[in-house]
Amino acid sequence: MAILKQFMTGNMVKKTFKFAIVPLLFMSFATLAYAERIKDIATVEGVRGNALIGYGLVVGLNGTGDTSNSSPFTINSIAAMLERFGVNVRADISKMKPKNIAAVMVTAELPAFSRPGQQIDVTVSSMGDSASLRGGTLLITPLLGGDKQVYSVAQGPISVGGFSLAGKAATVTKNHPTVGKIPNGGRIERAAPRGLDAAQNKIVLTLNRADFTTVRRMQEAINKKFGQPVARAIDAGTVEVMNTENNAIMMVSDLEQIELQTDHRAIVVMDERTGTIVMGQEVAIDMVAVAHGSIQVSVGEDSKVSQPNAFSGGKTAAVNSTTVDVTEEKAKLVVLPKTATLSSLVEALNAVGASPSDMIAVLQAIKAAGALHADLKVI
Repeated sequence: MAILKQFMTGNMVKKTFKFAIVPLLFMSFATLAYAERIKDIATVEGVRGNALIGYGLVVGLNGTGDTSNSSPFTINSIAAMLERFGVNVRADISKMKPKNIAAVMVTAELPAFSRPGQQIDVTVSSMGDSASLRGGTLLITPLLGGDKQVYSVAQGPISVGGFSLAGKAATVTKNHPTVGKIPNGGRIERAAPRGLDAAQNKIVLTLNRADFTTVRRMQEAINKKFGQPVARAIDAGTVEVMNTENNAIMMVSDLEQIELQTDHRAIVVMDERTGTIVMGQEVAIDMVAVAHGSIQVSVGEDSKVSQPNAFSGGKTAAVNSTTVDVTEEKAKLVVLPKTATLSSLVEALNAVGASPSDMIAVLQAIKAAGALHADLKVI
């Protein structure tokens, strides 16, 4: 028996202005299943980057540095730095005005298998009230890992993709002038922790998105490749592979090139702010009837001035005139047949005549009726 679901959007107020954002509807009509490499859908356990962080000073700013009142830690950092060079400024520390200096946090990522001497990019972010880091130079800054060890040292001129210009009555800012990058500004001093050893007994593969069907297909594809049961699925996202080649590095290279067909749950992603809808080809519905209509209310405001006659003793007053126009569209009833393909579902929904923003509500109504076999995710 068909499920009848009536849908009506009410109290939609029509404004005189226009929105600059045009709702978009993106849908995937892929009908063929393509094989993907293990290299693209899984990672090797232990092979990862490591976050680095450090505190430093940027000098050479054109009056856009920190202020002494709002950023006292900058003053203390300058004094500590100068003391290391034999300059004692503690007696006059209260008179310092670091308008050309800014305190910053420096972050970077230590790539897996990186060795001393290699260079990495670093990001410099102001932590005080500096207006811009444009034109500044980062002084030598140690970058520490989670174990408090120094893995890299950063220094160099900062590249900022924005600017900030200020006058007495106006300020113009483009992008984020308080954040910049130093390409190859960090030099590695300590090797990254080794997460994969050639002599280890097994290799652990972790799926980027856990799925029971995909992990089973991965196990079967690996065993077929090596001609023996070397792979074993541990859970929905993990496969253990025995190191039969006595060289885990070479075996990982072979594993990465194995192809298999992935599987995932049917899902519909909706963005109510922009009216964007993304649906995969697995989305399907049961037979359901949908009635779609809308009510539009247009409210107009017109202000007029009431001017009394001369010597009448009356006062000039503003008179508001309001007009209200209500338009109700005729509901369109359409039957959506049970389908297993996205193309027929989209054709049926288009027959309703709903816009992308209205279609979000239609899909939610179909889901509430139990006829939509997919997860709805609102972002």
